[in-house]
Amino acid sequence: MMRRYMLVVKATPEFEAGTFPDQAFEAESAKFISELANAGALVACDRLQPSAQGKRVHFKAGKFTVTDGPFAETKELVAGYCLIRAATFEEAVAWAKRMPFQSGAVDVRPLFELTDFPVDPAEQPDGWCEKEAEMQAAPPARKPGTTRYIGMLKADRDTEAGVMPDEKALAAMGAFIEEGAKSGVFLSGDGLQPSSKAARVLFSGGNRVVTDGPFAETKELVAGYAILQFATPAEALAWTKRFVQVDAPLRLGAECECEIRPIVDWPAHSP
Repeated sequence: MMRRYMLVVKATPEFEAGTFPDQAFEAESAKFISELANAGALVACDRLQPSAQGKRVHFKAGKFTVTDGPFAETKELVAGYCLIRAATFEEAVAWAKRMPFQSGAVDVRPLFELTDFPVDPAEQPDGWCEKEAEMQAAPPARKPGTTRYIGMLKADRDTEAGVMPDEKALAAMGAFIEEGAKSGVFLSGDGLQPSSKAARVLFSGGNRVVTDGPFAETKELVAGYAILQFATPAEALAWTKRFVQVDAPLRLGAECECEIRPIVDWPAHSP
C-alpha cells in the first residue's frame, strides 16, 4: 500500500533572512523534483515565506493571543515541504536523503490516511470520512488574485502520544473543513502521525545522518496542516481564528495554537 509522507524542511538563518537559493541549487532542486515526478512519488513541493511574514494564533479559555513573526527558534521552524507517496517508510527516508541540501535537517513524517481511523458502524453514509474522501479526490481549484498559505497546527502531548480524535471531534472538524472547501478557502490538509513514527535526516555536505523519532521539542512540532487560499492577510488571520476556536475543544486542555504562513509564489518571487 502506498502511503503519503511529508518531508518537512527545517529553516536555516539564511532562509529566515529571506535569502533565495542560487541557480545551481535551483537546478539541483528541479532535478530532484523531476525525479520524484517521474517515479510517481510527487504530490506537492513548496517553499514558505520566512516566519517574519507569519502569525501564531493561540486560543484557550475563550481568549485569543496573536503573535507576529519572526519567531526565535529558527532551527525548529519550517522552511518548506515535499509531499510524496512511498511504498515504505524506508523508501520515504531514502528520498529525503537525496534532497540537494548541504546543511540543515528534514523530518520524514507519515500522514494519517483515512484507513488509519477506526470505522464507526454508526457513521452515516454522508459522514466525515466519506466527505473527506470526496475532497481528496476533487480538491477545490485555485482562485485568481489569491495567495496560498499553510496553516500548521502545533503538536501537544496527546498528538505526540497518538491519541486519536473521537467520532464527534472528527465530525465537528469535518464540517468546518467542508465549509472551507465549499467556499474555496481550503485546498488540502491532513494530520501528521506522531514523531515517534518519524525520522530526521541531518545534512552536512555530502553526509546524511538519520535519527529516529520521537523528537523532544513537542511544542514546535507540527501535528497537522492545511493548504489555504486568501485574498488578503486579514482573511487568513480571521480564518485561523475560527479554526483554533473549532479545534481547541478537541485538544489537550482545550488549548490550540496554529501558525499561518504564506507560501512562495515562485514566478513572482524567484530572483
